[in-house]
Amino acid sequence: MKYIDEFRDGDLARQIGARIAAEAHPDRSYSFMEFCGGHTHAISRYGVLELLPPNVRMIHGPGCPVCVLPIGRIDLAIRLALERGAIVCTYGDTMRVPASDSLSLIKAKARGGDIRMVYSAADAMAIARANPQREVVFFAIGFETTTPPTALAIRDAAREGLANFSVLCCHVLTPSAITHILESPEVRQLGTVPIDGFIGPAHVSIVIGSAPYDHFAEEYRKPVVIAGFEPLDVMQAILMLVRQVNEGRAHVENEFTRAVTPEGNLKAQALVSEVFELRPSFEWRGLGEVPYSALKIRESFAAFDAERRFDLNYTPVADNKACECGAILRGVKKPTDCKIFGTVCTPENPVGSCMVSSEGACAAHYTYGRFRDIPIVVTTATEEATP
Repeated sequence: MKYIDEFRDGDLARQIGARIAAEAHPDRSYSFMEFCGGHTHAISRYGVLELLPPNVRMIHGPGCPVCVLPIGRIDLAIRLALERGAIVCTYGDTMRVPASDSLSLIKAKARGGDIRMVYSAADAMAIARANPQREVVFFAIGFETTTPPTALAIRDAAREGLANFSVLCCHVLTPSAITHILESPEVRQLGTVPIDGFIGPAHVSIVIGSAPYDHFAEEYRKPVVIAGFEPLDVMQAILMLVRQVNEGRAHVENEFTRAVTPEGNLKAQALVSEVFELRPSFEWRGLGEVPYSALKIRESFAAFDAERRFDLNYTPVADNKACECGAILRGVKKPTDCKIFGTVCTPENPVGSCMVSSEGACAAHYTYGRFRDIPIVVTTATEEATP
């Protein structure tokens, strides 16, 4: 298949790996963060780490939208279904993220909540049309990639007068999170690692373009290479980062030229700007409160804002003490550093959000055999997995 097969060529991958090994200086280390969960998935699935020299380290970033969603936000959606009688619609991965009181959206559904998995905001609108007597809430999550479809749904609902439809907006922004990782004293106190450069996200960059990353390269002297999700995309991006570090450069380079442009999708950006505005602050799992890192619905579309309609108040909730998702999202720890990884916490029984989505670092490591040295123990409950 064109644009797939040629980017999964094992011989070419080994050649690029040999070039990286040849050009990486043996007397220094290289630490690169792949921000996007899609890259984390590709690195684990295709064994990219095995092709890299020991002094080139890949650090998982907080670019999995399900993984960074804090417990308190999921609690809001659960309350809408169980206490307010709303039909709550959301994406499949969100259904299994652990919430308070040993609940998740899928467990709340088992308790009688009308919670439905959908593939798009348009599906949620169709449910609202089919149930005019019921309140229908679309629990919207994700980065800049999934934000335009949500904006389109809100705008169309306003034009249509779909009064029983609203959105619980939890859309977050990539550039703000990268800035927070680089400069926030809170993150430094929690713990982070030195980063020599970033692999920029693919789908996000199709929407926002490559220009927003210029700030990191100029202000923080950190190179950024935007890469596609195929293994050769990732390998080539790592080689490009190694070369920038060796040459003392800090530029934004675009490996994913077949899809990403400097300006991005201007129509999508205009639509998002029409419907949404910046939140002053938003809590990220693993990063804490991050200023201007998420979106809320503008006053002109307030009728479709579930937070306003249901007078919802957000309450932060601490993560499970046994779970290391926060440290993993900051790049401080690897999934195998977590004492419950692969034992109590598995994709079938996730304790932390990083084990839920296929883009999560823990799920990727578990699925593709990165836990070979961890004994697998079948267990139903342990004290250390109790919040």
